[in-house]
Amino acid sequence: MTIDIPEPIKVWSQFGHPLLMWILFALTLYALYLGIQWRRTRFADKDNKKELLKKDFRSRHYQLGSLLLGLMVLGNLGGMAITYINNGKLFVGPHLLVGLTMTGLIAVSASLSPLMQKGNELARYTHITLNMALVGLFGWQAFSGMEIVQKILDKMS
Repeated sequence: MTIDIPEPIKVWSQFGHPLLMWILFALTLYALYLGIQWRRTRFADKDNKKELLKKDFRSRHYQLGSLLLGLMVLGNLGGMAITYINNGKLFVGPHLLVGLTMTGLIAVSASLSPLMQKGNELARYTHITLNMALVGLFGWQAFSGMEIVQKILDKMS
């Protein structure tokens, strides 16, 4: 059974993945900010800690991280699906391989949360390291993805 997708949907769907990923990149930077604020809260003196706790950085970081995990996985799968639908194949290259690596990194990073909640410092430093790598790779992906978008636009004209 094959599904016939109308050509305009096939063409314009190619821009959903880059748009979602740019939004996720911005949300990732915000999650980084929240994580830094939570860490700052943990090490603050008694007076400052009381004020910082009111801002609930921990819960906001955790909730945003959960959202990022889900959307990153779906965005990655969606990008591959759209590429396959429009080209009949995936292009195995740096953009795809780094995207898959990022999906693995965010999954492992999120899986460390229960250990961090129990005070495991190795898990916490591993989480931070994985997420810093993720932010760096995300920045690279943003620009390599725009090169792909430019190729799609060139092909359309």
